[in-house]
Amino acid sequence: MSSSDRPRVRTGGIFTIARLLRESPILVVGITIFGLLVLVAIFEPVINNALLHGNRSTELGLYDVHMPSSREHFFGTDERGRDVLALQFTGLRNSLLVGMLAGAMSLGISVILATVAGYVGGRTETVITAITNSWLIIPSWPVIAILVLYVAKVSLLDLALVLAAFGWPSATRVMTAQIASLKSRPYVDLAKLNGFRSASIMFREVLPNFLPYIVLSFSYAVAYNIMAETGLRVIGLGPQTVVSLGELINFSLYAGTLAQGYYLVALCPIVMLVLIFASLNFINLGMEEVYNPRLKKITGL
Repeated sequence: MSSSDRPRVRTGGIFTIARLLRESPILVVGITIFGLLVLVAIFEPVINNALLHGNRSTELGLYDVHMPSSREHFFGTDERGRDVLALQFTGLRNSLLVGMLAGAMSLGISVILATVAGYVGGRTETVITAITNSWLIIPSWPVIAILVLYVAKVSLLDLALVLAAFGWPSATRVMTAQIASLKSRPYVDLAKLNGFRSASIMFREVLPNFLPYIVLSFSYAVAYNIMAETGLRVIGLGPQTVVSLGELINFSLYAGTLAQGYYLVALCPIVMLVLIFASLNFINLGMEEVYNPRLKKITGL
């Protein structure tokens, strides 16, 4: 029987966006806020081009320092003569870029390793689990700080790679156990009876049914990596020529903007980060609300 003649196995549990939005209003709020932030980040060059009349948001001395809020500068200017609102958009773009790049890379590693380990089992699972557990005991924060100090000085991509290198183990360990439980489901047995190969079953039958957890893991990974990037930038590590929300907080701390009464300069990047983390948390809570049986009171616990 050719692969085209084989009956397709129906995979239960694949979520739809409509179902998620219908069952969890908090998920709607999270997706809406995060979606708007992503749109602003994507169109940051266009928005800032209109705000700054073709100038770059990072250009020093473009305006007078610490100008108050006005129609031309909604949040005023900072201690370096830059438009505060335009800087927030640039910082948002770069922070989201690092978080989503690092999150996608670390999650990709986790999904591949967990799918292979959980489905194949045996020695393969033992080896992958041993590597994962060994990686978990490495003191990641000081190692990341050293690598960022000496390796990721210039590029956001380098910074994302460093963060991704230490972001995959915990998700891999949890996913492996989950996927191991999925391989005993009836649709997997049916796929085997119809002659599907192991690779096809893993990535076409088992993995799609694991998609809700992958989305949830990605949301957590993005939040973790943005937080890590912010922490590194606040203490002065990372690409010094690239503005991010953490770098803007660093600027404010060293310039003493709060002590001088320039509250918008200091608070704007913090508020932007709060919006990012709140929206991701709403998404996580919404996904849990839809897919966690205990939250849905299915189990009665």
